[in-house]
Amino acid sequence: MLKRLVNSYPLLTLCIIFMVMLLPNLNVLEVTIMEARNFITAREMLSDNNWLLTTMNGEARYEKPPLPTWLTAISASVFGIKSVFAMRLPAALFVVLLVVFVFKLSNKLTQNTFFAFRNALIVGSSFYVIGIIIEAPWDIFTHGFMCVSLYYLFQFFEHEKFHFKYALPASVFLGCSFLSKGPVSLYALLLPFLLAYGFTFTYKPFSKKLIAIVSIIVVGILLGGWWYLYVRTYDPITFTAIAEKETGNWSSYNVRPFYYYWSFFTQSGIWTIPAFISLLYPYLKNRVRHLKAYQFSLLWTLLAVVLLSIIPEKKSRYLMPVLIPLSINISFYIDYLIREFKTLKDKRETFPIYFNFGLIGLIGIVFSFLAGWFLKHNLDGYYFYFISSSIILLGIGVLIFKSLKRKRISTVFYLTFGLFAALLILALPLKQAFESKTYRPISNLKETSDLNLYQFNYIAPEVIWQYGDKIPAIKLEDGSIEFPKDDTFGLLTIGISPEDSDYMQSLYQIEKQGVFDLNKVDTDSKQYKERLRANYYILTKR
Repeated sequence: MLKRLVNSYPLLTLCIIFMVMLLPNLNVLEVTIMEARNFITAREMLSDNNWLLTTMNGEARYEKPPLPTWLTAISASVFGIKSVFAMRLPAALFVVLLVVFVFKLSNKLTQNTFFAFRNALIVGSSFYVIGIIIEAPWDIFTHGFMCVSLYYLFQFFEHEKFHFKYALPASVFLGCSFLSKGPVSLYALLLPFLLAYGFTFTYKPFSKKLIAIVSIIVVGILLGGWWYLYVRTYDPITFTAIAEKETGNWSSYNVRPFYYYWSFFTQSGIWTIPAFISLLYPYLKNRVRHLKAYQFSLLWTLLAVVLLSIIPEKKSRYLMPVLIPLSINISFYIDYLIREFKTLKDKRETFPIYFNFGLIGLIGIVFSFLAGWFLKHNLDGYYFYFISSSIILLGIGVLIFKSLKRKRISTVFYLTFGLFAALLILALPLKQAFESKTYRPISNLKETSDLNLYQFNYIAPEVIWQYGDKIPAIKLEDGSIEFPKDDTFGLLTIGISPEDSDYMQSLYQIEKQGVFDLNKVDTDSKQYKERLRANYYILTKR
């Protein structure tokens, strides 16, 4: 049945698979700091009509271009401004878009539907492609748009004559990528793509192609750069200050050594060992079909890593675009295993496969024991997810071992993806069972109190997002305190110095009301974050 669906409706099949996998539990995980910043900006677009001069908590936020925020705000206007599902929906749909165009690009490279289908499954189940939805959601937009642009660029390069039907969408989607996160994807995806294509397929005729490439990029940057010009015109001082700070971060913030990204293949998660082996060119060059396409994906991957390594500022999530060409690379190795694994005798070739997929099968088998041990007495209300995930993961784990014994690598591959999907669909909701006894949300404060709320020093974006409205600061950057005109108001703070406390008590009667704590783990956990804990006071003028 799968073979029939892939042959007849590959794109529809991929869309259904990934929407079923991603959408049901979009609201399960806690909102991260990056998400909170973006969601607040989207909320203020709707509440304050700040669609161009974007804000966060009422203050200018020009660090990120607005296209992803527009899409998120539109989703929130349809499904609810307080809905985490609504806020995450566009990013999840962009994973589906990425999967679709990775399939289309792979299919153009190899003219093999099943190769491209497997490639799409690999990229969509790579650890950081899924993780980026919540860790840095705006990244999936810029790289998703760029992947669409690269698909049209590849077709443009394959023809000697200038084809407007390829050049125009390549420019438009490049512009959308630029309007999502500036030049990030141009550097991390487009530049290594252009270099890799030139080394493997060559540009013919070179002079005309070079002019065309420059034109497409320039038009794309112009299409995506208008917002920067708009903000620079209408709020030049703030824009310049933010731009200088962001530029300075490239060389002074999170600085890591050149080799920091050398373990990049581990970001593919369940495909880590196949990813590493797929990079061994001397081993695979005589074993893959479509050698030129393999050389292209390998060069694209390695050049992307090298280019990212040059930048002093490094974070693990910046490697996410590398997973796009790496997934194509992995597919060449998986394709070789499907064709030849039954005939392989050398243990040096077979052991890594037995180890990688055997470990994944073992995870499925022991899942119920591990989940039961950690959840213990917290299963009330979650028995359906625990029982169903345990049964299905156990079944998949057993089938993986049986298929490995029979050397049916194609079946092993699809079962591995199935296990990953089952974890997201059935096991992920169990995360909610770990809620700490000290968890105290701030989400109801706005409905239960008529007082205006302010913050002193720093309050985490996650707290502001959950509160549901702005929380203005009364302590300014220069250290001065600007009290509101309210006779009585609420105040959130993580800490107040003795000097500030004495000054405030001379002017106000201060009553501590309690503590809001958004941590869902216990205070002794390494994952506990002090910034998610804030004291709540009511201040009344003396």
